[in-house]
Amino acid sequence: MFKFTKTGVFVLSVIIIFCFIQIFIYKYPIETEINEEIMKTIGQPDIPVIETTEKCEIWQIEIPEISLIADISEGTTKEVLNKHVGHFEKTAKEEGNVGLAAHNRGYEVNYFKDLKLLKKGDEIIYKHNKFEKIYQVDKCRIIKDTEWEYLEQTEENILTLITCVENQPEYRRCIQAVEKEEEIY
Repeated sequence: MFKFTKTGVFVLSVIIIFCFIQIFIYKYPIETEINEEIMKTIGQPDIPVIETTEKCEIWQIEIPEISLIADISEGTTKEVLNKHVGHFEKTAKEEGNVGLAAHNRGYEVNYFKDLKLLKKGDEIIYKHNKFEKIYQVDKCRIIKDTEWEYLEQTEENILTLITCVENQPEYRRCIQAVEKEEEIY
């Protein structure tokens, strides 16, 4: 049989209490805020402060007809278009004419590679944070690379997609979609 001494009972009690504390800490973690001033005081200024009020930004385009779902980023620089669909900075983000651009071939990311397959009536879903609109393709055309009027602000909600035309550097493919009317039942 086992014989317990006072020391053995104490050690066993400490181990059991320690195990319960560990289980409790694991099951109910304490969320603490990192105070930037405290971190500077204790000598760890390189630890980033976590903003608890930061909202999750969703900015996407979805075109079911060509199986496209892509994130959108501000700007149309090479760096932006190498990773995302780019937003023309001087166009609207929600109401009016939203202008977007992307590569269609020759790059690691070619989101608009199948844009030429779109036809009138195809749907495009555009999301910006909690804002979401469904557009229908209205016009598919080839324009000169100097025809910027297609990106001008409009009263009507339009989505304008622009990409290069294969082997024709002076031309662009321009798809314009209008906001889909809500069906009333």
